[in-house]
Amino acid sequence: MTIKFLRGNLEAPKGHAIFVARNSADPRTVVWTYCVVPPAPFSLAKFLPPFMTAQMSAEDIQEVAGNIQAMPLSPLMEEGCTLEQLQVLAERRDDDLCDIGSVNLHDTQGRMQLVAQSSMNYGQFYLSAHNTRQPASSALPAYEEEPVALDDLDAEELLLQTMTDRQRLAELSKLVGLTRYALEGNDTHLIDETRQRMQRIARQLPDKYRSNELIIAAANAQDRGAKLAELYIERGYKLLDEEYADIPGIEQAIRKIQEQ
Repeated sequence: MTIKFLRGNLEAPKGHAIFVARNSADPRTVVWTYCVVPPAPFSLAKFLPPFMTAQMSAEDIQEVAGNIQAMPLSPLMEEGCTLEQLQVLAERRDDDLCDIGSVNLHDTQGRMQLVAQSSMNYGQFYLSAHNTRQPASSALPAYEEEPVALDDLDAEELLLQTMTDRQRLAELSKLVGLTRYALEGNDTHLIDETRQRMQRIARQLPDKYRSNELIIAAANAQDRGAKLAELYIERGYKLLDEEYADIPGIEQAIRKIQEQ
């Protein structure tokens, strides 16, 4: 796999580039994404949505963090722009513009793999050029000795803000299941971590979904907690689908369990 610089220089990448790939069925059509090389170390785990990190071990997350040198935004190439439009955009923004090959637009996995590999290659080009140009007497901070904390850059929070209420409710539903699993295993660390994730999602939802009550119910180790959480999730979807006639029955079931 090779990267062809349509704008910019392979020997001196800027660290930010528009990637384009041609439709294998029609080379006149392109898809694109944006690739950025981070200027300093950061916590990659914050860029992983909750539903992904919930299924990954700490070792898996560390492995991903160690292999990433550049990040594509988004990892799945987008449609809707012509090559000419992207050339104008790259010129205006002073971005590199890179042709990363051709891809089958119907092969989602192939598109993601192409972007991931191209991002890694671009990151290696950038680091190689940077290390070559860097003077030995540079006064830049020694990040290897004292990493710069960039915790204020909270990608997970940004991701939550872009979600619809239905997507947020779906994430809460998944985290309810993870909480019940943690309770069965008496994993207090996972319980606390999952509750914090749920609270972050709850802050993005209107009060009518009663997310905080859902979180309390999910963390209740008794069977009634699981049933309450299930009812709150069901109630949330009824609100989303505007099936208001079904809500009084759910409310009654919630009150009945709470009174037990």
